[in-house]
Amino acid sequence: MFKTSEVTSYEIPSDNVLNNRLFFAYKKAAELVQGNLLEIGCGTGKGLTVFAERCKHYTAVDKNKKLLQHLAGLYPRFTFINCLVPPLKGLADNSFDTVVGLQVIEHIKDDHYFLQEVRRVLKPNGKAIFTTPNVNFTLSRNPWHVREYTPEQLRTLLEEHFPGKVQLMGIKGSQAVMKYHEQNRISVQRIMRWDVFDLQHRLPRKLLQIPYEILNRINRNRLMQQDSELVSNITLQDFSLHYDLNQCLDLFAIVSK
Repeated sequence: MFKTSEVTSYEIPSDNVLNNRLFFAYKKAAELVQGNLLEIGCGTGKGLTVFAERCKHYTAVDKNKKLLQHLAGLYPRFTFINCLVPPLKGLADNSFDTVVGLQVIEHIKDDHYFLQEVRRVLKPNGKAIFTTPNVNFTLSRNPWHVREYTPEQLRTLLEEHFPGKVQLMGIKGSQAVMKYHEQNRISVQRIMRWDVFDLQHRLPRKLLQIPYEILNRINRNRLMQQDSELVSNITLQDFSLHYDLNQCLDLFAIVSK
């Protein structure tokens, strides 16, 4: 129902590596969750099962109204708010112990306003957890992303809004994960050699989303056919939190108010 190469599906075998990479972040974020929790950009609800066990109350904000209606039917005791972020409409100051935004900030046009709003709704001493791709490992322009960050850029941004209270780590993949990443890099390069005019960086993001979706799905399926055991055998145990950000596929940040 909600399947694209940007929103992965557990029903698609070729999405296995990215599913585990993303869900690993949810599991690690859940270890820090407490009290009243706000998840910004809940997507298809990957985090609901792990967050629900750790928080007093769960609130989700997302722009996809149909998706939220679907999740509200499955989880009637939780709160689901449909809105574009920022701002965090209808949410009071100092109202959440924890805010989680996993793979969200790269989609936000005004990232400073976004972080101002996160700080506003956090209680004193509350924590926010963010993940975002490490641009140093990005293989091509993702047209759903407004921007991606280097570790230094993300740290500078977060320090501006949470001075002295930023802990920045990364999500590192095992040798098997990095073997898959290298195969993916080679495959993407073969596709991108046809982009002789560098249209991926010249065209508006909206025009690139459909071709990106098609090519990305074809590419993942091709990698699955090429080495099905490598793709299917990767699990959560193939990922870890690491402080050497030059080795990390995603950035994992914890900030405090």
